[in-house]
Amino acid sequence: MTEPLKLGLAGLGTVGGGVLRLLAERSPDLSKRIGRPIEIVAVSALNRHKNRDIDISGFRFVADPVELARDPGIDAFVELIGGEEGVAKEAVEAALRAGKHVVTANKALLAHHGPALAALAEKHGVALNFEGAVAGGIPVVKTIRESLQGNTIARVYGILNGTCNYILTLMLTEGRSFADVLKDAQAQGYAEADPTFDIGGFDTAHKLALLTSLAFGTRTSFESVYVEGIENITPADIEAADDLGYRIKLLGVASRTESGIEQRVHPTMVPKHTAIASVDGVSNCVAIDGDFVGDIMLIGPGAGAGPTASSVASDLIDIARGHILPPFGTKAKDLKPYKKAEMRGHEGGYYIRLSVYDRTGAFAAIASRMAEQGISLESIVQRRPPAELPGFRRQKAGSPAAVVMITHQTTEAAIRKALAAIERDGHVDAKPQMIRIEKL
Repeated sequence: MTEPLKLGLAGLGTVGGGVLRLLAERSPDLSKRIGRPIEIVAVSALNRHKNRDIDISGFRFVADPVELARDPGIDAFVELIGGEEGVAKEAVEAALRAGKHVVTANKALLAHHGPALAALAEKHGVALNFEGAVAGGIPVVKTIRESLQGNTIARVYGILNGTCNYILTLMLTEGRSFADVLKDAQAQGYAEADPTFDIGGFDTAHKLALLTSLAFGTRTSFESVYVEGIENITPADIEAADDLGYRIKLLGVASRTESGIEQRVHPTMVPKHTAIASVDGVSNCVAIDGDFVGDIMLIGPGAGAGPTASSVASDLIDIARGHILPPFGTKAKDLKPYKKAEMRGHEGGYYIRLSVYDRTGAFAAIASRMAEQGISLESIVQRRPPAELPGFRRQKAGSPAAVVMITHQTTEAAIRKALAAIERDGHVDAKPQMIRIEKL
């Protein structure tokens, strides 16, 4: 086949611009490798006249992305608009119904509507590819969907949001507060003006829902993901974790259990000696536990124009070569219903930080509440600020002191019951901090 693969591209933001540049620079090489050219023939964007780093005057402009999706002059529609509903969803559905291949980096759209869109793509015999939707330039979708088909996967987990990883890295290396580092991340362009989607864990949850479906052959179930962000992580937690031999990372974890699938996103303490602990800055990583392959980890840039454009190009190359697979590796009709497992106890136990009034009976009461729930403590340390720190004022008798506890294996329900009782007793002056310790 020597006819060009003709593209309509909707969305000319960071990633859209990256795709335009990649295809402009690599077009001759790609044509030789694939055996046919890939050509962008039309584009669509919210603002045609916006100043951009790349010239779009050579492309036909279509104001309505849905109209572009149905355009008889294109073979494939590239959706880089974003959003789980609205014009992005309408345009993707229109393209699939018109028999156009679709490439998207829209994790929210797929996390909520992936199986239905996959069924539509399969009905019309076209591709729905989404390598760029998870972990930027890391080829994890293709790895699970193609390279690991001979394995039963027990768990997939990783650092899936570069903004959170950047913030946690700077809190560790520079000793700064969450709020201060967030402002820096926004100034650097790593965080949005409204960062809730990232720091609240929702971006990671969308990506985890897709990895879960790919790894376990289930329908996506974003609403079943337990989500907890990093907003409450303090320098005290970062320092305590470091002293105890851990790093704090926001992880997305999906596990196959006897009772169903567990999906969770939350700050996690991981041992310093593990590979994932050393993944810093805006980098992402995805780890996969397979029965035959063993444990593998993919590390790389998780976002940005170049890395995500690389993934979009990979999807387009597959289409140009006629390599079309079920979007989730299993035909949509054969995806199993999602069965949610109960949140389990975590082998590594829990880190708990309390701000405890330094008075008679407080520690005994706390220990008693833990014992009532069958919680065994591995260690308990009272942490006080060193006198040499600038601005240090000696604590008054009875004022709160930071107490850090590490538990042995227990259940989250037991931890939460114990902490609720401790709060009711009135021995702490702030809400307890709890972070899971993950054995990787």
